[in-house]
Amino acid sequence: MFLFILAAQLCAAACALQNPAQHSDGNAEIQNVKYDGFTYKKIPQKIFKKMQGNSYPHNALIPIDELHLLEIKYYGFDWKAHKGEIIAHKKVAAELLDIFEELFEEKYPIEKVRLIDYYNADDEKSMADNNTSAFCWRNATLKKELSYHALGLAVDINPLYNPYVKGNVVEPIQAKKYLDRNKKIKGLISGPQDAAVQAFKKRGWIWGGEWQSLKDYQHFEKRDAEIYNYYNDLAKEK
Repeated sequence: MFLFILAAQLCAAACALQNPAQHSDGNAEIQNVKYDGFTYKKIPQKIFKKMQGNSYPHNALIPIDELHLLEIKYYGFDWKAHKGEIIAHKKVAAELLDIFEELFEEKYPIEKVRLIDYYNADDEKSMADNNTSAFCWRNATLKKELSYHALGLAVDINPLYNPYVKGNVVEPIQAKKYLDRNKKIKGLISGPQDAAVQAFKKRGWIWGGEWQSLKDYQHFEKRDAEIYNYYNDLAKEK
């Protein structure tokens, strides 16, 4: 009996050595590296704690395991390389790394990439600070339906210079001076030939700057009817 228990313990120890990806907080953290400085992984516990009550409020319906933390590099407005973090749905994590790596290679200017939780999930504050972000459990602007941001399937790029515009509504409010899309401004998404638009669209993402009923120049979303309809219907029942 003793020999049997000892063998079982040795087997468990060997298995643990073969699977060292245990985070210090006890959660398995498998880090996927696509390029140098570009990784994605499950949400670490310390990040989840910051999200709770902010981008992940008590009524958030999407399981945290459906989301991944992306660590990327980008060129800031100072033309220097910086590190950033973004949270997105696990289905688009690898694809988003491809997009941001492509933009990094082209030295596409992005002013900052921080989790919206640093702004207490206040989208207006994040946009006014020209912060690029993705996941935040919330409804779409001026609508009762979920935003694709609520599912980690949307990204806003340089939002101060690329506002949401519908009639007299401009968000962020500070972006009114950037309504002229012909201005030559660093970080302004100029049109369909813009490098960001090209990088997203060739991978099947939709750019809000091409919508007819409104313009959302900062916004890119990857539509997934199955995921969206499931959580949107679930949210309506609550």
